[in-house]
Order: sequence, then structure tokens, then C-alpha cells
Amino acid sequence: MASEEIKNFAILGYPVGHSLSPKMHEAAFKVSGFPNYNYIPIPVQTGRLMLAVDGLKGLGFRGANVTIPHKSAIMKFLDAVDSDAMIIGAVNTLVNDGGMITGYNTDVTGFLKSLVNVNFMPEDCNAVILGAGGAARAILWGLCKRRAGYITIGVRNPKKARVLEDDFCVYGSIEVMDWNSDAFKETLQTADILINTTPLGMYPAVDEMPPVDLKLLPPGALVYDIVYNPAQTKFLQTAQSLGYPTLNGLDMLLLQGEESYRLFTGELPDLDVMKKVVETELLS
Repeated sequence: MASEEIKNFAILGYPVGHSLSPKMHEAAFKVSGFPNYNYIPIPVQTGRLMLAVDGLKGLGFRGANVTIPHKSAIMKFLDAVDSDAMIIGAVNTLVNDGGMITGYNTDVTGFLKSLVNVNFMPEDCNAVILGAGGAARAILWGLCKRRAGYITIGVRNPKKARVLEDDFCVYGSIEVMDWNSDAFKETLQTADILINTTPLGMYPAVDEMPPVDLKLLPPGALVYDIVYNPAQTKFLQTAQSLGYPTLNGLDMLLLQGEESYRLFTGELPDLDVMKKVVETELLS
């Protein structure tokens, strides 16, 4: 539905100049008949989050995305938090309804939809996650929601990552392991999906990858890297050379953006337009 009404949206983070969200959303607004919808990157330093949230209300912003380093810290300044975001412990989308701001986490939706797109059903699967940061929490919750059979979290420092096991053990069968251990190597041999949530291999450090022996995976296991720049990380290139199906992070990026757009407008965006913008930006 076309609209001449002026509405403003933002992305809050520090820094925010690298974010693809402004161009991605503005392109979708334009083709969807929202020429007066504006999406503004706003750098917000740590310690000024409450002022930023109050500013969104005072200026009548309809919504915002939230990026590093504020996804968790901003939650205490919101009027309400969606159940997914509460469990994950982070928000990436804010919606302002008449001065009441609610936080959502669309990463979990983007992750699960990306699996649907490649016909992978996580129910009863054996899943292995590499890394224990914020992205891992959203993916872990997505797998728990879809009742994955067993989830192993492989990390460099199991002691630091044990909080994930503690936070999510009530939702599924989860175990944290040292990714260099023999037990972890045995786990890889029965994995249906292996998901890298670490930044290893992200541009510009394209020669890096998690220290995991992909040859241990059973035939047909899906190798998923949520990194999208570059599109083919060393991790995925290695998996492809061994004959495994692979998936990069572009779909998750686009589909979480699609869900944010739906929360902002009540409509779905033209995903092809959003994808074209992102791919153009990544090539520039």
C-alpha cells in the first residue's frame, strides 16, 4: 500500500557507518510506495542509550534497528521485549507504537527461514555451532524452537561459553565442548549441520577459518557460515571442495531484514531489491 506519510527509521550502534541496513531498507521503501520513509544511521556511544531511546520517542521515529555494541544493553530502556528477544538476551529491532517501544530479535527468524530455503529441517537433527557470541545465542534458540535433537557448541574456551549451556539447557539437549578435543571430533562425525557463528574468515581476514577438520563430517552434512563478506569464506570453500552442501550468511542477513521491515510497516519488502542493494554494496 503506497503512502505519502513521512516516517523515520534509524539504526543505532557505534560505529554504524558500515551498516548495510540504511540502503537496504530505503531501496525497499522506495519500490513499495513509501517515498517519504527515511532510514537514518545514528551513532550512539555507550552510556547514551537511554537518551537515544527517549529521542526516538520524542522525535516520533516509527522504528529502529540496533547493532553492535548495544543489542543487549538497550533492553533495559525499552517498554516491552518480545519473548524471543528476551530468551536470546538481545534485540536488533525496535518498534514505536504511540510512544511505547518494543524490542524484537529478527535474527532467529532470518536463520530459520534461511534453513527452509535450502530444505533443511532442524527437527531432531544433530547440530554443531562454532562460537558462543551474540549470533550464536539467536541460532541456538532457533534450533531449540525447532526441537533439534542434540546441539553441541564448539569453542576455544569452554569455561567462558558455559553460560550458554546454563541459559538454554531447559529448552533442549545442549553441550559445550573444546573444539580441539577428541570428544568434539567424535561429535562432528554425526553432525547433520555445522554452523560457524564466529567472525573467523570475515573480510579482511579472509585467510582465517575455525580450526575444525571438516573431513570428519558425514556425507551430506550442511555447512553454514553466517559470514556474508566474502560470500565464499575459506570455511565454505573447504567444505565445497569436500563435496558438502553449503550456505553463507547472505540469506540470514536479508531475511532478518525482511522481518524487521514487516515489523516496521506491516508488509513484506521486495526481497530481490534488498538483495541487489546488498550485493552491489559488497562488491563496491
